[in-house]
Amino acid sequence: MQANVSAPPSAAQAVEPAITPELIAQHGLKPDEYQRILSLIGRTPSFTELGIFSAMWNEHCSYKSSRLHLKGLPTSAPWVIQGPGENAGVIDIGDGLACVFKMESHNHPSFIEPYQGATTGVGGILRDVFTMGARPIACLNALRFGDPAHPRTRHLVAGVVAGVGGYGNSFGVPTVGGQFGFHTRYDGNILVNAMAVGIAKTDEIFYAAATGIGNPIVYLGSKTGRDGIHGATMASAEFDDSSEEKRPTVQVGDPFAEKLLLEACLELMKTGSVIAIQDMGAAGLTCSAVEMGAKGNLGVELHLEKVPCREEGMTAYEMMLSESQERMLMVLDPEKEAQAEAIFRKWGLDFAIVGYTTDTLRFVVKHHGKVMADLPIKELGDEAPLYDRPHVPTPAKPVLEAGALASPVSNREALLKLVGSSELCSKRWVWEQYDHLILGNSVQQPGGDAAIVRVQDGPKGLALTSDVTPRYCEADPFEGGKQAVAEAWRNITAVGGQPLAITDNLNFGNPERPDAMGQFVGCLKGIGEACLALDFPVVSGNVSLYNETNGRGILPTPTIGGVGVLPDVTRFASLAFKQAGEVIVLVGDTKGHLGQSIWLKDILGREEGAPPPVDLAQERKVGDALRPLIVSGLVSTVHDLSDGGLAVALAEMAMASGIGATITALPAGVPAHAALFGEDQARYLLAVAPDHLATVKAGFASAGVSLLEIGKTGGETLILPGEAPISVAELTETNDRWLPDYMAGKHN
Repeated sequence: MQANVSAPPSAAQAVEPAITPELIAQHGLKPDEYQRILSLIGRTPSFTELGIFSAMWNEHCSYKSSRLHLKGLPTSAPWVIQGPGENAGVIDIGDGLACVFKMESHNHPSFIEPYQGATTGVGGILRDVFTMGARPIACLNALRFGDPAHPRTRHLVAGVVAGVGGYGNSFGVPTVGGQFGFHTRYDGNILVNAMAVGIAKTDEIFYAAATGIGNPIVYLGSKTGRDGIHGATMASAEFDDSSEEKRPTVQVGDPFAEKLLLEACLELMKTGSVIAIQDMGAAGLTCSAVEMGAKGNLGVELHLEKVPCREEGMTAYEMMLSESQERMLMVLDPEKEAQAEAIFRKWGLDFAIVGYTTDTLRFVVKHHGKVMADLPIKELGDEAPLYDRPHVPTPAKPVLEAGALASPVSNREALLKLVGSSELCSKRWVWEQYDHLILGNSVQQPGGDAAIVRVQDGPKGLALTSDVTPRYCEADPFEGGKQAVAEAWRNITAVGGQPLAITDNLNFGNPERPDAMGQFVGCLKGIGEACLALDFPVVSGNVSLYNETNGRGILPTPTIGGVGVLPDVTRFASLAFKQAGEVIVLVGDTKGHLGQSIWLKDILGREEGAPPPVDLAQERKVGDALRPLIVSGLVSTVHDLSDGGLAVALAEMAMASGIGATITALPAGVPAHAALFGEDQARYLLAVAPDHLATVKAGFASAGVSLLEIGKTGGETLILPGEAPISVAELTETNDRWLPDYMAGKHN
């Protein structure tokens, strides 16, 4: 297959625009940042060089507002092979195998063009994983949309969900879990966070640092077009009323081309010819080439006339900033060049030598012999601005007294309203559009506390989850950050997994506002403290700032993607009741905390108060006592308590099984509505066979963990103390109805 290469530039293309203050501002560079460029290179940059600096120094690529604070996160453990700084994080899961995973955002593109924004978000994170030499085995996501009544919300939901499913299903990787929610603060800026997980051999991990002088730099994959130019810059600015005009900056994805790229890359990696490899993601050819050279302390020289293009007359500026999808850059062993090219030609993909490594520490870009850029390669990354933005802490909210919050409806009515609400309704409409069974290794389908995926053909499995409670982070960023990590740890524990590491996606508003920057700093401190206390390090992640429109920011949303290991996938717990006659046990301490609860929001119409405090020592004590009971087979029904508290957890367990329950006891000293709907942390609900009860109670007692027998499973109704029975069928119908009806336009 003959690659199309860029045509010689026309006379019009050869004339680059003058560098003016207006042009500098259009590239997202502040006046002082431009002065920094002048000082660095000692002259006025060319138009192409201005574009390169814009790409490398925007928030999305340089992390100039966040790098200072990210340094405080714990990133190491004996099982961590690669922490932050590469395409994805890598952990050792035993038996010579590694788990490779990362989460990234595609928020701004998905708001502008929901289908393509979501597809390319999924495609980009899959490339991050297989660039490391891993075969992807699962995807997850976290999706946040605006008020259901907002005129654009339904359109955005439909497009994003179709895009996530369209790419993952076609590529052939199951989407096994995620989060999905609504809040008016996302009206003008939705969140689309995509996570991918892969498996590799521990001694066959590939990295981005180039080595060797004079080695060929090879362009692999699909051709370069004009889609996605300035995508990273657009992702580093807040929206306004003209955001629709940014549609050309959204990339277009092709999952079938990416599948070919995956297979070709993995085959090529087996030949030993790959020295370094980098995904062309944000900032495309610019970022991938600079990162490979800079990490290896080498220079890079590119010859753009060799770049395969799908559009005529592309300029150097356009090629360097294009974010066309399904592309890789690789440094290759020159002795194996012919073998490598043959592999890519076999898969029907472009293969072109577009440059060489040098010993100059310069980033040189030529087009038809003309030097379009000549810049210091290390400084493009290392000398990017680093800001210690002014930040102010979020004022503390009062702790709400449960006794002062009278319910206007019965607890029975409250439960029915909550399970039928936009926040807690069944998300089946979403995940049924995803293929969650392809590859045949999905042990637990979406809807449980954590997804479970079998690792190859052995008994071992991975437990996977994505978690955050934005309303907690808004009320108290420090506690909210702790809680996001703790819930991921708890969800993995609830299925019997040993939590090992996290990836994060830190979604916040404008960092130039001290209150928004304060939310970021507070959440990060909470995340760091929780990761240390739970031995749950951060190995990869993404920062997404400027998520606001016309000055209205999103809720602070630091999504946590958690990964854990199950020694035997036949020994796991799920939330569904298994049979009648089992004893329902509440594990952990209940104080009836209603501040920032779903009950407070949806029943009283108030978003107030302090969120529930997170006692990390208690989280660890309770979880570590529970896990062995699951692994040993003593307990197979577990659900962690989170949104909606005890009552909603009971309803979810009943709906998942069709088996009812009778609750005869609630925690003492707590008003019934607070005991049922309070969102105290570090709690689990178990259903235990009577002949295992004594052993289970002894296990918790020896760890100093409190528990309470609250009822038994059985029948076709859920009976709360002092309330009329609710049929499980009515709960299920109420829970299932809201989202399909909403998407059908039956209500807002």
